Amino acid sequence: MSDRLIERLAQVLLARGEWLATAESCTGGLIATQITDLAGSSGWFERGLVTYSNLAKMEMLAVPDTVIAQHGAVSGECAAAMARGVLRACPVDWGLAVTGIAGPGGGSEDKPVGTVWIAWIRRGHGPETHRFFFEGSRENVRRQAAQSALEGLLYRVREAG
Repeated sequence: MSDRLIERLAQVLLARGEWLATAESCTGGLIATQITDLAGSSGWFERGLVTYSNLAKMEMLAVPDTVIAQHGAVSGECAAAMARGVLRACPVDWGLAVTGIAGPGGGSEDKPVGTVWIAWIRRGHGPETHRFFFEGSRENVRRQAAQSALEGLLYRVREAG
């Protein structure tokens, strides 16, 4: 993970007085850990929710059980619902949600290991989702997901200018 990426994100959010919260599944808190490795992150990072199980997604983020039943926990629909849920649960300007299959098992033909959905949301706007396919070990998939999530967030925060 590039410390510079998180430093740039911190600079933009601090300058605007904006706050971020995360909802992580397959990354298991890795994004929140990387953010809080930066001293001063308490000035722009409000909280991180690890919603690993389907029950946690439903209870903590109000992901409808119908979304999980119809599309699965690893889907754009679920990532979007997680992002909306993190804004409902947290007094922040930005939300970031990640759900996927880090492996080594758990994949299928439709959703192979390395499939990760990321959603970004700004308060007052709808979520944006993107599907990624990462390769490598469980650790590599998780690290690539965290990196892509933060890169996508920085891009969106800057674009919102």
